[in-house]
Amino acid sequence: MNSFFCQIPKAELHIHIEGSLEPEMMFALAARNNIQLPYKSVEEIRAAYNFQNLQSFLDLYYAGMSVLQTEQDFYDLTWAYMQKASAQNVRHAEIFFDPQGHTSRGVSFETVHRGIYRALQEAQQLGISSYLILCFLRHLSAESAMEALEQALPYKDTIPAVGLDSSEVGNPPSKFQKVFDKAREEGFLTVAHAGEEGPPEYIWEAINLLGVSRIDHGVRCIDDPKLLEYLIEKQIPLTVCPLSNIKLCVFDSMAKHNIKQLLDMGLCVTVNSDDPSYFGGYVAENLQEIESALSLSQQDIYKLVKNSFQATFLSAAEKQARIAELDEFMMK
Repeated sequence: MNSFFCQIPKAELHIHIEGSLEPEMMFALAARNNIQLPYKSVEEIRAAYNFQNLQSFLDLYYAGMSVLQTEQDFYDLTWAYMQKASAQNVRHAEIFFDPQGHTSRGVSFETVHRGIYRALQEAQQLGISSYLILCFLRHLSAESAMEALEQALPYKDTIPAVGLDSSEVGNPPSKFQKVFDKAREEGFLTVAHAGEEGPPEYIWEAINLLGVSRIDHGVRCIDDPKLLEYLIEKQIPLTVCPLSNIKLCVFDSMAKHNIKQLLDMGLCVTVNSDDPSYFGGYVAENLQEIESALSLSQQDIYKLVKNSFQATFLSAAEKQARIAELDEFMMK
């Protein structure tokens, strides 16, 4: 790992906390909670990380979730990610969590939230600010999403935004329009996964029907010239996850990824890790991989990282402070 990619100050805006569950921790938590995993070793789990598409990944992802049972489990999971983020000089993280994946197993919303939020609060001592984003699982019903939203209302001071993740194909954003209407009424900001495996129309729906501030993934926008124009004009950020896109066969190889093309066109693209345990790297590894495969210049990296701060939900003053820190780093 080139130290430049670890040291440059950055924000991460597309990280699923459950997707940072490393195999070693999965085994440790399974033992702690007396859960039988369908794998005999860490190596066997890693061997299973050979995904054909988003669904084959999700099947393993939800199996891994089963080891998360107690507040301490969620704390340990989140603290491990924040330590890794700190080591890579992530200055601000906006973190997804999937409460329906836990409440459906009998783990209370409160247990999940308390564990994650306590770790995020303590991580301030590492110099990382953070926000929590509740994601609705789109393969489940809109009624289930509405129920998750209701459960979140007592905690909304600590959850500034809601999002939409899981199986994209066949689950358009429009399915959740009423849920997002209610969320915005309650004061939540909104984001949504769209245009990863789904078509550009899903990106339009996320913007027009869900009122999103950001698009998570969004790489299929390249197929719609009018959408490209709109995204450039409005500077709606895309939280792109390069290693994820290769692992899930969205692109055949990193050399074919379109992030450099989108950046050159003037879109507000950012680099993120998505589910780093499963996809082979955290945010610094993602930056290094695209720099190597796409011959990015230092100015390209600077733009991507500056975009990451501009695309946050931080205040204007906080964004400026982080960008000033970035500028100072680049002048060294």
